[in-house]
Amino acid sequence: MSPLSNAIVLPVLLCAATLAGCSQSSQPAAGAGPGASAKTAPTAPVAAPAASNPDVYRFRIGALDAVALKDGDIDAPNDGKTFGVGRSPEEVSALLSAAGQPTDVLHLSIQPLLVRSGDRVLLFDTGAADASFAKAGRLPASLRAAGVEPGQVTDIFISHRHDDHVGGLVTHDGALAFPNAAIHLSAPEWAAMQADKAAATLVAAIASKVDAFTPGAELVPGVVKAVVDDGHTPGHSAYEIGSGDDRLLFIGDTVHHFVVSVQRPEWTIAYDENATLAQDHRRTMLQHAADENLRVYAGHFPFPGLGRIKAQGDSFVWVPER
Repeated sequence: MSPLSNAIVLPVLLCAATLAGCSQSSQPAAGAGPGASAKTAPTAPVAAPAASNPDVYRFRIGALDAVALKDGDIDAPNDGKTFGVGRSPEEVSALLSAAGQPTDVLHLSIQPLLVRSGDRVLLFDTGAADASFAKAGRLPASLRAAGVEPGQVTDIFISHRHDDHVGGLVTHDGALAFPNAAIHLSAPEWAAMQADKAAATLVAAIASKVDAFTPGAELVPGVVKAVVDDGHTPGHSAYEIGSGDDRLLFIGDTVHHFVVSVQRPEWTIAYDENATLAQDHRRTMLQHAADENLRVYAGHFPFPGLGRIKAQGDSFVWVPER
């Protein structure tokens, strides 16, 4: 999600050792994209993780070690211009109040996802860094608290080009924040980013690392598959992350707010570049998650953003695991 101008887990024991040394190992990772491969990835042990950190939440996807990483927060006013465009603030307030939420502002968390697959370290989205509309930039610290150095990330999967998802790709001085990682995003999304003059500096910094994939491609056999989900942006991708029979759906910005967007998927969201298409895909994705009882990882829901979607009448509700 980004302003228009720039635009599921039972608690588990913390691994006593590093993320790399957790007792259950994961599946082989993807073939190399430009700029990163299993042969060139760093092999040094990761740093020992902090025993407890509020910005780090460990869980499992089958045999895979996963970590929710807090980057920050975004507050959006209930003004009828952002969530529920054209709806009265009172109508939005009624939903929020019934869910025990404040009615003047909608709180969005920002949490990239880290997954360990064999000797590869997979990062899904990179947070907002210093984007002016967010209070963010905590990803480097939360990543290190999870026991991983930026140089050990081998693959980054981007849902879309908005600043709170790609902001952490570069450092403050414009260098690659994850110098050994291939950056995977859909070909339509990469084309849209390249056409955005405001993103020219970022495009130049990451171009040699980009793997622009065909929408819906299987990117890591048996582990990561892109899910076509455009509308929010032209090439927005969700990702299905699997291990054996266990699956996790990383929904990106298909759904922004855990109350309004879930209970009223047809309401227009100002951040969606193609509102009609985004609304159709939002309902379809929510229905799919409910029908399949999928675990969902929602990057803007209350931390750690894990839970399930349940059908309720002709709509849906979010059921967090924590």
